[in-house]
Amino acid sequence: MEKFSFLFFAVSLVLITAEEVHAVMGSYRHHHGSVKLFVFGDSYVDTGNWGKSVATSWKLPYGITFPGKPAGRFSDGRVLTDYIASFLGIRSPVPYQWRKMGTKLLPYGMNFAYGGTGVFNTLVNGPNMTTQINFFQQLLEEKWYTKHDLDSSIALVCLAGNDYGTYLAGKGTMQGLPAFTTSVVHQLSLNLKRIHELGVKKIAVTAMGPVGCLPVSTASSSYQNCSETQNSVSKFHNQILQQTVQKLNNQSKESAFVILNLYGAFMSALKGQENHLGNSKFNFPLKPCCMGVTSEYSCGSVDVNGTKRYTVCEHPESSFFWDKVHPSQNGWHAVYSALRPFLHQLY
Repeated sequence: MEKFSFLFFAVSLVLITAEEVHAVMGSYRHHHGSVKLFVFGDSYVDTGNWGKSVATSWKLPYGITFPGKPAGRFSDGRVLTDYIASFLGIRSPVPYQWRKMGTKLLPYGMNFAYGGTGVFNTLVNGPNMTTQINFFQQLLEEKWYTKHDLDSSIALVCLAGNDYGTYLAGKGTMQGLPAFTTSVVHQLSLNLKRIHELGVKKIAVTAMGPVGCLPVSTASSSYQNCSETQNSVSKFHNQILQQTVQKLNNQSKESAFVILNLYGAFMSALKGQENHLGNSKFNFPLKPCCMGVTSEYSCGSVDVNGTKRYTVCEHPESSFFWDKVHPSQNGWHAVYSALRPFLHQLY
């Protein structure tokens, strides 16, 4: 049963995309100068790289909290990228696919993340991390950004969950996971090093969140308990990632690489701890706000007659999770509140 729920986790992420170029100036301005943020990863940081005809995140009820209509984020509102950009005192960087739209967001960097993608190829036909970095390198070669621009640059890297979902959706076994984890983190380390060599001064990479606490995994317990088996996958990945990043920092001698503990931040928020400012208690933390009326439907589903086949909770602001795999805006804010004391490492 564990494997099947993890498989659904992977399939769910295939639907992922992102946000619109709507972004918001944050209330926290910790960084002086024109810092630029370059983002690589999946749905947790994607801000609009999939087309409107592809993603369910461009359909109701996504975006109902912010900006008040579907805008591409796979949430009811803001996502992790918005809060990290807010901390840096800038607006969310423009999605790569929107770079030629004459947007005013180019000075803030660029977002290369595509929901559903991973370090390697996944179940979704989108650019993996290597290809995302290729996009970045091409822009540098085309002089979109100069060496001076990169002197005040930060990269945010958030991915790997889809790699594990794809592995288990195939013929991968739990016994083979350690070797697979080693290969994922090894390639991830090569990619992190490459981003740094391209001129980005500081690279923040997220640890994997507790996949066993996602609603797709907790549904079988009526959203009461996390799956410790699946959480062990995240823990092992994070252990190997920690060792690898330490080696990278030893090699670079400038501590260019930082891990953002997404696992700990999620758990802190889900447990409703109030030792972090801004955290709020959630009524039923593991239960999603938006869900299909039956298991064959999901958030945003409509039938052939156009009738909606999903329900939305009365108070999204009281939910940590928005849908089966993504936090709500308030969930992301709680995660950000837990991460914020450690974000000074970004500069």
